[in-house]
Amino acid sequence: MEPTSHEFLQTLLETPSPSGFEQRIQQVVRERMKPLVDEIRTDTHGNVFATRYAEGRPDNAPRIMLAGHCDQIGLMVQYIDSDGFLYVQPIGGWDMQILLGQRLTVWARSGPIPGVVARRAIHLLKPEERSKVPEFTDVWVDIGAKNRDDAEALVSCGDPVTFALGYRPLRNGLATSPAMDDKVGLWVCLEAVRLLHGRPLRAEVHAVSTVSEEIGLRGATTAAYHLNPTVGIAVDVCHATDTPGNDKKSQGEIKCGAGPVVFRGPNINPRVFDLLEATAAAFNIPIQIRGTPRATGTDANAIQIARAGVATGLIGIPNRYMHSPVEVVHLDDLSNAAKLLAEFCAAVGPETDWVP
Repeated sequence: MEPTSHEFLQTLLETPSPSGFEQRIQQVVRERMKPLVDEIRTDTHGNVFATRYAEGRPDNAPRIMLAGHCDQIGLMVQYIDSDGFLYVQPIGGWDMQILLGQRLTVWARSGPIPGVVARRAIHLLKPEERSKVPEFTDVWVDIGAKNRDDAEALVSCGDPVTFALGYRPLRNGLATSPAMDDKVGLWVCLEAVRLLHGRPLRAEVHAVSTVSEEIGLRGATTAAYHLNPTVGIAVDVCHATDTPGNDKKSQGEIKCGAGPVVFRGPNINPRVFDLLEATAAAFNIPIQIRGTPRATGTDANAIQIARAGVATGLIGIPNRYMHSPVEVVHLDDLSNAAKLLAEFCAAVGPETDWVP
């Protein structure tokens, strides 16, 4: 991975962006992409559009939307009790058993506040409580406050909370961090545009850092309506099945480091899939193929049904331990996905037929 691109990936992963609170990361995106594109803009929803126009800006240039969502799962402060403990509710989908005992950060207006999430020690739990998964109302966040006044001097209801953020390389090209879902997909879209810098294009390429995917694909819905793209490709994470206990019969055989995943199924335009597959073959880019027999829970779902319909594709980055603080991906899969997207965009012109 190119060094400045690797540094940018780390910056994305270490910048907080719970759904609805994406302002910090969108500023990082704007600063990175401004010298690489013809235009950069932000809509009132918070989506950021980084655009390369076709050479000469012909009226018949197709519009390509590359979508990676910048938001991550988070928590929100709902209540502060008299002892200064914070009670939170989820932003996006959480596994409570993973949340317990984690180091957290409250992103308050006054600045980041470190904390931990916990419940009573196991020694103090009743036998029936030990085997029960607690509700959010059964756990609390401890920021070390003396009492409610002390906590409220720093924290307000509605403040977002994340895992303690941090990127760590692992052996053999793997890396771990919270929020690989979907900052790696966002990185792929933006890196593809970087790879296209200085190359003439016959299509408009709009890399979109979409917001609020984790609470219902909301950013992609409005962004696709605004752009009215000819073709759209979402890049998100997908479940790697190369760890113990996964059912490959239902999830497919997906390995970290074996290449990005190109999806097929009713959420995918066959012509888009064919061109992605042919591009991978032409440029010796390793890919994995997975079928998905229904609408996906990704931005591809929203893009496909925007306005009169969009020719849609979906690329997945194999990800272990999704929605946890230790999500794991292989860096080669990111680089290969960016190359695939860049060459796909370079191949598209006004003559490209997307009708199945």
